Amino acid sequence: MAGQQFVPHVFFGFDAMMVSTAILCITYAVIIWDKLNRAIVALLGASVMVVIGALDQNEALKGIDWNTIGLLTGMMILVSVSRRSGMFEYLAIWSARKAKANPAGILLMLQLTTAVVSALLDNVTTVLLVVPVTLAITRELDVPRYPFLFAEVFASNIGGTATLIGDPPNIMIGSLAGLDFNAFIIHLTPVIIVVMAVQALMIHLVWGKTLKSTAARRALVMGMSAKETILDPTLLKQSLVVLTAVIVGFVLARPLHLEPATIALAGAAVLMFLDNWQHHAEKQSQNVHKTFGDVEWITIFFFIGLFIVVRGVEVGGLLHLLANELVAATGDNMATAGYSILWASAFLSALVDNIPFVATMIPLIKSLAPAYGGADKIEPLWWCLSLGACLGGNGTLIGASANLTVMGIAERSGIPFRFVTYAFYGMPMMVVSIAICHVYVWWRYF
Repeated sequence: MAGQQFVPHVFFGFDAMMVSTAILCITYAVIIWDKLNRAIVALLGASVMVVIGALDQNEALKGIDWNTIGLLTGMMILVSVSRRSGMFEYLAIWSARKAKANPAGILLMLQLTTAVVSALLDNVTTVLLVVPVTLAITRELDVPRYPFLFAEVFASNIGGTATLIGDPPNIMIGSLAGLDFNAFIIHLTPVIIVVMAVQALMIHLVWGKTLKSTAARRALVMGMSAKETILDPTLLKQSLVVLTAVIVGFVLARPLHLEPATIALAGAAVLMFLDNWQHHAEKQSQNVHKTFGDVEWITIFFFIGLFIVVRGVEVGGLLHLLANELVAATGDNMATAGYSILWASAFLSALVDNIPFVATMIPLIKSLAPAYGGADKIEPLWWCLSLGACLGGNGTLIGASANLTVMGIAERSGIPFRFVTYAFYGMPMMVVSIAICHVYVWWRYF
């Protein structure tokens, strides 16, 4: 029947929560093991969820965030076509010259740029635009690329936390809790500025101060002409127009009643049309094959599999149980509730996609309103949830969409992006950012 809630029917009558949790743990363990391609692991885990009865096919499809998939695909296509114009090489040389070709200065500049852009766009779009520039810069200077990509992952998640439209959890919280764009700016942007400053300092201390490039390489970069990198001026103009329209579309998505995936895919279709309409059929086919070949399909299918695995855990009841226990343990003290939500959201979001977790937490936080004097009194809890869920994604490679996107691009470029290595640096830095937020919410709200 339409609207009927799905009830898992696991083989041999096993408990659905235990089975789905076991599948999740095994899937993540194999991903951490890093001996099998992550897309294969995620799809196997998703398949087992359905075959064993923790989900049926319809319920599995409900778990896939098609908006994320469409947004990823659309922006990858836009970046692929735009790259042919020489746009990113131009930006790389321009950026390097502005920083006097100093690797540490470029590292800082790219972090700040990523954070600002992530506040206006979604995180995935930002890294899709910034990472190609980064790879071009680091290739010219012959410096390690991993520190730059790691820093941009952090900066994208930090910057995305600052606004309503910067990160999917914020979009969900704003919509379901009735909080507007200005509310996010007023309450979250101040602490995000502090977090970003501390993060940039930590990145500099870990990597920035040791980054060196030879005088010859720096002189070579400073002597290069950015204009000479433009291979197709017409395509450059077309790309800039379409990308600008897409960015404006993201900013105006709510009044336009459009989802980001629709905007990204529409922009991709328009740019591919502009790039191909004057060519004959054979040339068009070559261009389209090249464009679709640039899409990070490993990342796309990893997302699909992981969404289904997490949906199985959600339907099995684990996330709901954890959220209920969290709320019950705080008693009648809203400050304790806020701190618990902040820290638990951070650590859980580092291990499980923050979107289903936030979706589970929202109605539970709403249920606290009567105990604390009404819906307007529990607003600090929403900011704790947002800060914890968004910043917690920095803790591991699987904590946020931007992390996985950068990992996919890095691997295709021959740059190792390992789970354990990332967590070794990422988890302590994430804890520092949450500690700053803890002090902030204590000072401002509790």
